[in-house]
Amino acid sequence: MGRYELRDRIAALDPEKDHLEIYQISSGREFPWDYTRALEFALFRTYCVPSISKLLAATGEFRDRPQRRYDDTALLMAEMAAHGYDSARGREALKVVNRAHGRYAISNDDMLYVLSTFIYDPIDWLALYGWRPLHENEKLAAFHYYRAVGTRMGIRDIPDTYPSFLAFKTSYEERYFVYSDTNREIGRYTVELFAAWFPRVARPAVRLGVRGMLDERMLSAFGFDPAPRWVGGLAAAALKSRARALRFFPPRRESVLGKPKRNHTYPGYPSGYQPSDLGAPPPPDDLPAEFRRSSRQGQGHIDMT
Repeated sequence: MGRYELRDRIAALDPEKDHLEIYQISSGREFPWDYTRALEFALFRTYCVPSISKLLAATGEFRDRPQRRYDDTALLMAEMAAHGYDSARGREALKVVNRAHGRYAISNDDMLYVLSTFIYDPIDWLALYGWRPLHENEKLAAFHYYRAVGTRMGIRDIPDTYPSFLAFKTSYEERYFVYSDTNREIGRYTVELFAAWFPRVARPAVRLGVRGMLDERMLSAFGFDPAPRWVGGLAAAALKSRARALRFFPPRRESVLGKPKRNHTYPGYPSGYQPSDLGAPPPPDDLPAEFRRSSRQGQGHIDMT
């Protein structure tokens, strides 16, 4: 199989009709490591929004169980991508996600914004660090894939074109990326989670490296001091060197979607596990009423029974 054979296959597919197949090839075979890193930073980016970080701080989940929250999100999203959102496992994963979101007072715009980061942040990452440029079909397929997922999550008013959803994301960040203490709190928990994946001696360098990868707007919203300029430059150079080296590797023969390497919460997953075994616990009893979803607010989420 030639190095660009999968790209040529993607080019022959329809990005709307075949969006799931294209997304599976792109995220599971062509760029699995890059998609994982990009989605980690995409979720990190959402914590720059005070209404999002305030809820996460109130639940205490990021303080008490950050690795489990990471694993649940990564595994549930991977279930939908690996098997399809309308497959039995995909529908079960969506049900778990919808049940978790349905417990909290989350605005539709916040849900829309988080959804948008799953589309555009990997595209931005791969424009900088991918071993080849993304084909236009890959970009459009990601849009159609997550639009379909968002519809099944009950998210309303999802823009119906790639440019209009990108415009929403850009405008939302310009308006809502502002500093708050809860942004800083959740940001620190997340940086510590990333650092915990490495040996203790390497953790100070990881913390510095993460700050070096954040743009000015994110640094300001988190209240983080910027890393020295050389840190970001060194990280970018390393990622671009990796991309150049990958051009000489043979294409991946099997998808790695749904086969996590960094899952610490569910040993052996997916063997012996169903998507229903994942997910956040019910809200704590002392969660303030402002964060709880009332029955009148509950119509925006679908329980995929």
